[in-house]
Amino acid sequence: MARNRIASGIVMVPCVLLGSAFLSTAIWGEAASDNRSLAICIGSLLLIAGLLSLAIPSGSPEPEPEADESGESH
Repeated sequence: MARNRIASGIVMVPCVLLGSAFLSTAIWGEAASDNRSLAICIGSLLLIAGLLSLAIPSGSPEPEPEADESGESH
């Protein structure tokens, strides 16, 4: 089954938005130092996952089976 570009976008957008939100909270939030490192870790993982879902090339469409001389396809 070939990857769908719309499905990649559906995965990418929430991951990038949530990852950015976690990183923003870690940078500008008033969280404790242990929570800040957790927010940076989660934000980085989400951001990387979102960008990877966009960067991985979609599969090529499956070729149609060739018809032989009798007109039947295999």
